[in-house]
Amino acid sequence: MSALTRRDMWLFWLFALLILGAGLGLRDPWPADEPRFALVARHMVESGNWLFPVRGTELYSDKPPLFMWLQAASYTLFGNWRIAFLLPSLLAALGTLWCVVDLGKRLWTPRIGIYAGWAVLLTLQFTWQAKKAQIDPLVVFWITLANYGLLRHVLRGPDWKMWALGWAAAGLGTITKGVGVIALLMLLPVAFASLRGWPGVRLHAREWKFWLGPLAFIAACGVWLVPMLIAALSTGSGEYRAYVDDILLRQTITRYGQSWHHGQPPWYFIEVALTAWLPTMLVLPWALPAWRRRLRRADARYLLPLAWVLLVFVFFSIPSGKRDMYILPALPMLCLALAPLLPGILRKRNAQRLLLGFVALLSLAMLGAGLAMLFGEPGFEAKFMDGRDPAVANGLALMLSAIGGVGIAAMLWCGRRRAHLALVAFLTTLWVLYSLIGAPLLNDGSSSRGLMQRVGMAIGADAQLGLVGWREQQLLMADRDAATFGFKRDGAAQFTDALQWQRQAMGVRWLLVEDSMLPACVDKLQSRDMGNANRRVWWLLPAPATSGCR
Repeated sequence: MSALTRRDMWLFWLFALLILGAGLGLRDPWPADEPRFALVARHMVESGNWLFPVRGTELYSDKPPLFMWLQAASYTLFGNWRIAFLLPSLLAALGTLWCVVDLGKRLWTPRIGIYAGWAVLLTLQFTWQAKKAQIDPLVVFWITLANYGLLRHVLRGPDWKMWALGWAAAGLGTITKGVGVIALLMLLPVAFASLRGWPGVRLHAREWKFWLGPLAFIAACGVWLVPMLIAALSTGSGEYRAYVDDILLRQTITRYGQSWHHGQPPWYFIEVALTAWLPTMLVLPWALPAWRRRLRRADARYLLPLAWVLLVFVFFSIPSGKRDMYILPALPMLCLALAPLLPGILRKRNAQRLLLGFVALLSLAMLGAGLAMLFGEPGFEAKFMDGRDPAVANGLALMLSAIGGVGIAAMLWCGRRRAHLALVAFLTTLWVLYSLIGAPLLNDGSSSRGLMQRVGMAIGADAQLGLVGWREQQLLMADRDAATFGFKRDGAAQFTDALQWQRQAMGVRWLLVEDSMLPACVDKLQSRDMGNANRRVWWLLPAPATSGCR
């Protein structure tokens, strides 16, 4: 590796750490998913029960616990939930980048690996998801690591350690989120290329070591499945049997074949890729014909990742339920196949103009939005600031203005021949300022910390609190142990139990109730309107306010 390439490699990792790591520890979990996982992880630490995730008083069977294990382990290590809940996503994103960079280096050159890393890092959806404490960044890492091991074995092998690593990573991805198994779809284009005699591709299926892969997959899945099944079935409890049925059948096979929410048309993921995967997708007009030429030359380094990306799109397009992040695992392999073409594409005048137009459009939009918030009252501001401190608006306006100003200055400085550098400057500024300024400003309203602080001050330090119609962020942000009466239960059933609980100690027990679950018997004149949080109105009820309820 030359000194210039080594410098560029260090520069890439510096920017990756800056973009992805900025803001760590500056905010709390935000809905929809972050408070749920953090709440489960906190219960693991406090109770010592790491095998069965618990939300409030109910078993949480929507997702396997591996991601929550990592959050709980991070807290055990650092003792700070603001760091612990985001750290697994940060490490997973950096791990994904390492896989792509190293694979690009091994299949082509170190410089191509750097281009692959930049293509992933600068894609809007990747960085947005990497800065959130959801399961998807970890799933993307496991799937990318699986592809890394499989491709090293079939294209640069035989390498049986990499073969076993690929299968084991697919197994860990499966017990992180059931769709982790899609990493093994890579075997289909591998088998096709091997049977058709494409140069450099060998599956080595006749050797006994081939079975090390499936065994590694089973062993990885067994890390959680075996002890969970033994513990659940040995209890003889209907609750634990229902947990097993839900997490192994309903949340996987049934959810795929008969999706019950997030309905979208079959072409939905094409729309997602063309928007959420900007600016990387801007180079497709030049990449498509180049890929066609290389496939005609039977270059398996392009066939395998591109065919796998296509299979991922098909896999997730079949069920009616779709969410934009489902196809995110396909992005690293797309960028890997794109990386060798980028040096030539970036030398094209029209490609530079397109990138410059992208930076100009976003910069002007952010500058315009910031100035409108500073000197006017645009409709989007009024809707966005509902339930938030009015002082937040000025901070956000200055942040947007600064991002837009930096983008415009970068365009003027870099000119029409170095638009890609202006793009790096603009996106780096966007993510860093959002992480250091925007997220902390939005935190109280988005995390329900502000709501629960107001509740704590209103009822006093010695009072007890019960939650009705609660979301995970309220229980997580409460300043005391709060009583809950079920999460998935009907609101009327929750309120009935809460009423009985409150009347056991009427002088010290209060109820925080979501507005839609507030029965007509409640006296609002004796209740306290706690305002809007997470687009819901909350009421604080002392015992006199519920005296008319049966």
